[in-house]
Amino acid sequence: MAVRACGLIIYRRLQSAPSSKVTDSIEYLLLQTSYGTHHWTPPKGHVDPGEDDLQTAFRETREEAGLQASQLTLIEGYKKELHYPVRGKPKTVIYWLAEMKDCNTEIKLSEEHQAFQWLKLEDACKFAEYEDMQATLKEVHQFLCSKE
Repeated sequence: MAVRACGLIIYRRLQSAPSSKVTDSIEYLLLQTSYGTHHWTPPKGHVDPGEDDLQTAFRETREEAGLQASQLTLIEGYKKELHYPVRGKPKTVIYWLAEMKDCNTEIKLSEEHQAFQWLKLEDACKFAEYEDMQATLKEVHQFLCSKE
């Protein structure tokens, strides 16, 4: 049985000059773990008994980044499932996409993370070392660009 985790890829739009492209003003939230290799990842975590996947994604975001569901807008039409092994066991991670309603909302980290960054796509891909996460961020960016 694969380990199952769910999370949200969270982005914000900065107020930008009228001449700049909208996609240039998008930043993604990544959290740095305070354990293991201190990797950077969107908020995510394991599904608790009795929870559905989306409830897990919102709960983990609240626990890890201090963000309430009411502070986010879930973006329709995007859901990504990643599959990879962790310590020899299969893991499935499902991500949804959410936009910050207020780009200045404070992030409050739990003990599971030691830092956070708001990053433009290129930097977010550098911080997210795993290829499938980099590909997912690029896919999200394309998805957002196509909605403009």
